[in-house]
Amino acid sequence: MNPTDLIDLGPLAQIALLAAALATLPLTWLAWRHRGESVPQRLRALTLVTLFLTFDLVLFGAFTRLTDSGLGCPDWPGCYGNSSPFGAIHQITQAQATMPTGPVTHGKAWVEMIHRYLATGVGVLLTVLMVWSMLAVRRLRRSDPAQARLIAPGWAALAFIWVCLQGAFGALTVTMKLYPAIVTGHLLGGIGLLALLAVQTRRHAPQPLALPATLRMAAWAVLGLVVLQVALGGWVSTNYAVLACQDVPTCQGQWWPPMDFDAGFTLQRGLGVQADGSALPFAALTAIHVTHRIGALVVLTALGLLIAALRRPAPRYARGLLAIAALQTLTGLSNIVLGWPLPAAVAHTGGAAALVALLAALLAHSHRAAATSLPASSHLPSAVLPR
Repeated sequence: MNPTDLIDLGPLAQIALLAAALATLPLTWLAWRHRGESVPQRLRALTLVTLFLTFDLVLFGAFTRLTDSGLGCPDWPGCYGNSSPFGAIHQITQAQATMPTGPVTHGKAWVEMIHRYLATGVGVLLTVLMVWSMLAVRRLRRSDPAQARLIAPGWAALAFIWVCLQGAFGALTVTMKLYPAIVTGHLLGGIGLLALLAVQTRRHAPQPLALPATLRMAAWAVLGLVVLQVALGGWVSTNYAVLACQDVPTCQGQWWPPMDFDAGFTLQRGLGVQADGSALPFAALTAIHVTHRIGALVVLTALGLLIAALRRPAPRYARGLLAIAALQTLTGLSNIVLGWPLPAAVAHTGGAAALVALLAALLAHSHRAAATSLPASSHLPSAVLPR
């Protein structure tokens, strides 16, 4: 079937209304909880709530992938042309009767659709954040310029565009039948959105964080390594290569088992097959797994050095990074020696997301210190991220 035949926009309006209703709950709570505060404070509170819900969405996305529920509804954005699995009971029952453990079951359909509802709800919150930021900064520029400078409409607009692209990747994940490169890109996109929101919460923190320029450069380098390692981890997960090595520290009882790196890291191929359609060899899965292990050693070493350097100027960040590094080590080992248990696998994804977000927040927090230390007549370089 052509992938475009799997896109049915008929239920889109109903799904959007449901997502708007879901988004009303945190918006109502925020309006009550932060009543009387300034507009920048309320916008920051909305950003924090959206950050929290986006983190939950990343975790639920991992749960969806790890329970093989990504094709629980084989079309997009609805389920067999309906806004919920309730309207697709007949089709799901038929598919489940044909393949009881296949990709389409009642449970998997609900997991997939709940993931879509949550994603659309986050999209609604990001839309509100963008529109509110733009309107507020326009109004405050005339009445209170100092307050207007605390609002970052450019970042809110970037997050909105990002989540729209994430929606497109979500559609491709379904229509391309869990194409590994698309699924990995979707995971990276979700973590990237989390980083964007983390930046927005820290760029206007109460106190800027003064870090030496060399330490900031080191943090950037570690962030780059972490993102590469997250991509490798996503590639391991989407290719189901976690269990290619079930012993530690060796793999298959060897320090360097037979591996096929060319087949393992060919991006233009389907799930479980090579570019020519033949079955993916086990040596390719081994290559993927071992590369991720090597990456973990490199990242943990770099993280350890960064944590040691941050102990004095940024002890809270150092403690947070240390806790996440410990979590990632524990869950990573658990995935291997315990046979990839679901809680450990989901937690490993959550740790990766939290690590990227915390590093992004660190850089944004220290960026403010660098910016505020400039003379009033100075101009920020064009490489500085948009307000």
